[in-house]
Amino acid sequence: MITKAEIQLVRSLADKRGRNETGLFVAEGAKLVGELRDSRWRIHRLYALEGLFTGSDVTVVTPKEMERLSLLTTPSNTLALVEIPRRTLHPAALADQLVLALDEVQNPGNLGTIIRLADWFGIHEIVCSEGTADCFNPKVIQATMGAILRVAVHYTSLPRFLEEARQQGMPVYGTFLEGENIYQTTLSPNGILVMGNEGRGITPACAAQVSHKLFIPPYPADRRGSESLNVAMATGIACAEFRRRTSATK
Repeated sequence: MITKAEIQLVRSLADKRGRNETGLFVAEGAKLVGELRDSRWRIHRLYALEGLFTGSDVTVVTPKEMERLSLLTTPSNTLALVEIPRRTLHPAALADQLVLALDEVQNPGNLGTIIRLADWFGIHEIVCSEGTADCFNPKVIQATMGAILRVAVHYTSLPRFLEEARQQGMPVYGTFLEGENIYQTTLSPNGILVMGNEGRGITPACAAQVSHKLFIPPYPADRRGSESLNVAMATGIACAEFRRRTSATK
């Protein structure tokens, strides 16, 4: 039988403060937890309905107990408390990669989708501003569909990071309404692609470090429709174009 203290611990991890204090985050669902068990990430505690997982680290719970534990609207069949991994950001090591930089992206669903997109397009590093949503938010974890295991997400002073990257000769791309047509401008296989806040776009401090401004045009080009694209959708389009160019040169 699960205790009140266990329920309180899980509930506390819905908030960033609780995650920071404990060094733990919540992952739910048999598929995701199965991937976690096969990875190098360390599971602190694992709760599952009978018959799903075996081992000394598994606490078998009833459907009613899982309802009390789960942070989801529809309770999952498995819930794990996982230690947050420690990662070090080395800008110089990213010089030959395509890297995503997220500037104040605050919607957890958008962040989770972008992490999943990064995984799909072979982007291994995402650098976030300190005001970007926490990648270990339960909603983000669910939206990544396991991609969080393969994409390293870092938090830092983004303007300073971009400045250092430019000093090392890395091109810094960003999406703007006044940018050049992404389909008609030169794109390099490496560099940093900056995506901005859902409502305000890229902040002035980060915009000042962008060396190549890009624009994703509507179709037809003179059509008046939506003012902008959802940041996750725009990220997917931009990443696809960068990777298309890379594939075309091989």
